Amino acid sequence: MSTLTQTTSATGDTGAAPGRPAYRVTGRRVLASEWAKLWSLRSTWITLGLGLLFLVVFGVIAAYRYQSMIGSPRMDRDFARSTALSLSLFGANFAQLALGVLGVLVTAGEYSTGMIRSTMAAVPRRLPVLWSKAAVYGLVALVVGTAGAFVAFLVGGRIVSDTSAALTLGHAGVIRGLFGAGLYLGLVGVIGTALGALLRSVAGGISVLVAVFMLVPGLASLLPGSWQDDITPYLPSSAGQAMYALTHDATTLSPGAGLLVFLGWTALVLAGAAYRLRRGDV
Repeated sequence: MSTLTQTTSATGDTGAAPGRPAYRVTGRRVLASEWAKLWSLRSTWITLGLGLLFLVVFGVIAAYRYQSMIGSPRMDRDFARSTALSLSLFGANFAQLALGVLGVLVTAGEYSTGMIRSTMAAVPRRLPVLWSKAAVYGLVALVVGTAGAFVAFLVGGRIVSDTSAALTLGHAGVIRGLFGAGLYLGLVGVIGTALGALLRSVAGGISVLVAVFMLVPGLASLLPGSWQDDITPYLPSSAGQAMYALTHDATTLSPGAGLLVFLGWTALVLAGAAYRLRRGDV
């Protein structure tokens, strides 16, 4: 037995607990893991491409339509007051769906395939997974949204350069509006990620996302006028649009207030997702 003891000591086996992982779970490694998982999916490339396409193409179409209808009695009064910025960002409503849906897939997709069990086994504390998914995809959506906004403005602004809607990057509020649109789309991606973790269902997450950003604003228009003025500006979609709008009136929030309200909605959904992730079984 003494020989066995000496051999064990020579090999450096100090009696460490069996099954203990030979690696450390760090924030950087969790981020790297989520980054690799995001780009390994074909749906990531397709959906990001669609979001970028929607943002640019619909903005260019809106600019062409405005340019072709100048002087026409059929032009709507509100449409006639459009600017190169608002025309270029016309596709933001469509891009938000693509980027939000991909955010849902980033988290809910792992629950549908069962991969979430492997993820949580590798990161037992759980919450770093949620923060990493939201941070990685939010940053990607921010970059795609900002790039798309600038491309749409540069192309659309050239189309309406000889009209009353003409603006350049040097005009007050334009740069802020373009970055605001990118930030808005990035936060929509974070909300989609949180909804996927909260509901753990791709269909459920997408349904709630569409309802919040597309259906609820329409239903709010059915409310009495006094209620609309008090409620509508604080809806996620209205607060987000205030972040990149060039002008504001008494019925809309300022860019700063819109950002704070939208950050509040984002934090609320993330908090719900974190609570369920900590309390529920995967």
